Amino acid sequence: MKAAVLGAGSWGTTFGQVLCDAGTRTVLYSRKPQLAKALSEMHENPDYLPGIELTPALEATAEAAEALADAELVVFAVPAQSLRANLIAWAPLIPPGALLVSLLKGIELGTRKRMSEVIIEVLDADAARVAVVSGPNLAGEIVRRQFAATVVACASESGALTLQRACHTPYFRPYTNSDVTGCELGGTGKNVIAIAVGIAGAMGLGDNTRAALITRGLAEIARLGSALGAKPQTFAGLAGMGDLVATCSSPLSRNRTFGEYLGGGMSVAQATAAMSQTAEGVASCGPVLELARARGVEMPITEVVEAVTRDGLPVTQAASMLASRSAKPEWYGPDWYGPDW
Repeated sequence: MKAAVLGAGSWGTTFGQVLCDAGTRTVLYSRKPQLAKALSEMHENPDYLPGIELTPALEATAEAAEALADAELVVFAVPAQSLRANLIAWAPLIPPGALLVSLLKGIELGTRKRMSEVIIEVLDADAARVAVVSGPNLAGEIVRRQFAATVVACASESGALTLQRACHTPYFRPYTNSDVTGCELGGTGKNVIAIAVGIAGAMGLGDNTRAALITRGLAEIARLGSALGAKPQTFAGLAGMGDLVATCSSPLSRNRTFGEYLGGGMSVAQATAAMSQTAEGVASCGPVLELARARGVEMPITEVVEAVTRDGLPVTQAASMLASRSAKPEWYGPDWYGPDW
């Protein structure tokens, strides 16, 4: 099997190495010729993973047509908000019948579509040909071949199994799942919650605060998922709680780092300029809230993060907003204090 990975950022490069280590011939596409040259000749990604030696088996090119020629597995690893424009450019080059894989964790601005939905729409692809990878997958650890697990989700069992075989290594363990919606929402929502955790940490708030944000953050992500038809158990697994814990806890997390910049006094513009890679949670706040409001789902942490990143709400006021919410039961329904609750 040949795989093409389109996007040579830290996660695209790392996943390309994972595929190679699993025995899948992989060609990594970079839009920057100099980066493709460094990847091919130095076996290093100096822009995103400096100082880390990559497998010589990972091929690289600055020509999308070369990467995509005869590919049976096409992996998208570009920033979420650029996916549609890139797909339009790549569409004539993508081999018919290839399994289309999204590594992206975001919701598209304007359309409120998940990344798999954008792929299906632009490429006129059957859902059975579209898969996603989601889980606690910090590139800086996996590229060093530290053990990690993930979820590969596809509406088709054969598609999920194909992707599972293509990326299964002794250090990278993929579990299959049919719940594409839940896996994508878990991967998107956790970025927003990680921004909140970063803000709180930089303000000097401790582990109790972080635990509360992670736990209640999972609750609001799961509420949205349930309203959109996702399976509740997905949010208790790697693509839900697993990814949320890793992203909210690790200094390698872009979104937590972005939140730390905000909590430390930077403006959104300053924090964005300080980042070398995209913090997807910033752009995803708005469309996630739009999805939630359209279905009557409360997402208070997401609302506060959106108010900070879009409206310039001071972080001190953001903390007060969450702390001053009215007291409620932890869960609702007939099993908790009767049907009127």
